[in-house]
Amino acid sequence: MTDVTRAAISDGDAAALCEPRVVDQATYDAELEILRAREKAHTREGDAIAAARRRLPMVEVDGALPITGPDGQLTLLEAFQGRRQLMAYYFMWHHDHSAADQCEGCTWCAGQVQELSYLNSRDITYAVLCQGPYEVSRRYRDFMGWQVPWYSAEPSRDALLATAGGGSGLMRLVCYVRAGDRVFQTYWTWNRGVEVMDYSNALMDLTLFGRQESWEDTPEGWPKTWGDDPTWTANGRPLSQWSRLAAGRSDDLNS
Repeated sequence: MTDVTRAAISDGDAAALCEPRVVDQATYDAELEILRAREKAHTREGDAIAAARRRLPMVEVDGALPITGPDGQLTLLEAFQGRRQLMAYYFMWHHDHSAADQCEGCTWCAGQVQELSYLNSRDITYAVLCQGPYEVSRRYRDFMGWQVPWYSAEPSRDALLATAGGGSGLMRLVCYVRAGDRVFQTYWTWNRGVEVMDYSNALMDLTLFGRQESWEDTPEGWPKTWGDDPTWTANGRPLSQWSRLAAGRSDDLNS
């Protein structure tokens, strides 16, 4: 087992802390149906928001902006790989830092987007555009075992992010569409908006104890072992790195 947890709670402690009501089947089914109605309304609202997103205007960006890939320099347009749309995750990068010091949030969400067949079937290319240099960040990708297309946005980072909130550094998820050789930005998000890439939190939200973070509205006594800290680190490094180290992979970025 390579599981990493914080302040594990024993079965006995959990039983003492957490005692949901035990009811008969009919009462359980009735209360679940009340919640189900809210879930369905939430789903329909999400559908309506997605419909509004599809009706947003777009802004043109320079498809000739250079980025760096495994074969050297290429353009943003070439990163589409011939498909109509490109979804780019702008991975934060801490220059001259070790693998252990790289962005735990980006490692958390970018690491969960690996099966690309379904996106590709809708004429969408997904790629990571790291905000750091190509060679050292590629070594990080290889250490993590990720297979997604990986580029460095460093040569054009400021220009690429100018239409997505400006500045640099923070994670972004940006959607583009092309019309021939012209490239347009249709949507971008950051901060909690990138949770759309994450299935782990969505699954945790279905469980009794949720994410076990202090900000959550939970009954008195429910465990909150992850406190106010990011949920993505353990023992001084991004949580998912530990299984890679246990498998014998080197985290030397030669930086």
